[in-house]
Amino acid sequence: MRWLVDECVDVALVHALRESEHDVLYISEIAPRTPDTAVLSKSAAEGRLLLTDDKDFGDLVFRRGLVVPGLVLLRIAPWKYEMRRIRLLRAVEKFGEALFNRYTVVEEARFRIRKLIELP
Repeated sequence: MRWLVDECVDVALVHALRESEHDVLYISEIAPRTPDTAVLSKSAAEGRLLLTDDKDFGDLVFRRGLVVPGLVLLRIAPWKYEMRRIRLLRAVEKFGEALFNRYTVVEEARFRIRKLIELP
């Protein structure tokens, strides 16, 4: 799968996705300090799932109506690296391409999913 990973996400998760043979662009590597709206635009323009820890993206998508191919929000404490890695990879395994057109919240004990407005 194609991913755009927000710079707030630890680089170790970027490596975990790449090791699982995903195509990953990491904002910290390509354009640090990019505004959230520009991150969403890049995700939409390139058809990449957006992975973030930042709840502001949900607000931009649901309240301001900005579009994204799919949004995955990690809601597990940053110091719980192994749990974050396991749950993220489990979400990818369980939902696969169904992560597109969805807002998926990855938590320790569950996944929450909400349908997004589809890209034109």
